[in-house]
Amino acid sequence: MSDATDPWLIVGLGNPGPEYAANRHNVGFMVADLLAERIGGKFKRAPKAQAQVLEGRIGPPGPLSRRVVVAKPMSYMNLSGGPVTALRDFYKVPLDHVVAVHDELDIDYGSLRLKLGGGDNGHNGLKSMTKSMGPDYHRIRFGIGRPPGRMQVADFVLKDFSSTERKELGFLVDRAADSVECLLAEGLERAQSAYNS
Repeated sequence: MSDATDPWLIVGLGNPGPEYAANRHNVGFMVADLLAERIGGKFKRAPKAQAQVLEGRIGPPGPLSRRVVVAKPMSYMNLSGGPVTALRDFYKVPLDHVVAVHDELDIDYGSLRLKLGGGDNGHNGLKSMTKSMGPDYHRIRFGIGRPPGRMQVADFVLKDFSSTERKELGFLVDRAADSVECLLAEGLERAQSAYNS
C-alpha cells in the first residue's frame, strides 16, 4: 500500500503534435500544461520513457505538499500504457498514486467525475493503461458530451472544441487542475464531493 511520501504520477492523456493540440481528445494535455504552469516548470524528455515530464510539488508547503511527476505520453493515445508503465517503474509510483486525466464522452461537456478503478468505457488511452498495469488507478473524467447527429465518435474526439465550448474551456480546465490538487491533498472522497458534477 502507498504512503504519504510516495510520489504521484499525473498523466494527461492526448495525442502529440500541433495538429491535435486543441482537440477534445487532448483535454488531458491541457490540464497537464496548466498544472506545469502552476508548479512553475517546463516539460522535458522523460528518462527511459516516450513522454514529456515535469517533476515538482503540488499543494501548500508542509504536510499537504505532494511530490508529483506530471506527464504527457508522446506515443499516440491508444499506446499510452507503455510510456505510463515505464514512468511508474522509473519513479517508483504505486498504482493508486497514478491519476489519468482524460476526455469522457458519456458526461456532459465540462462536468467532472473523479473515481478510482473501473472500466475503460471504450477510451483507448485508458484501455492501453489498464492492459499495461491493471485498472486500479485514479481517473479524472472531463466531460465532452456525445457527438451531434450521426457524427462518428472518432471524428468528434479529434475535432477542436467548438467556439461556444471554448468560451468556458479555460475555466473548466482550471477546475479540473484544482480537482487534481484536491485529490492529492485531501483524498478521493473530499475531491469527489467538491468536484463531481
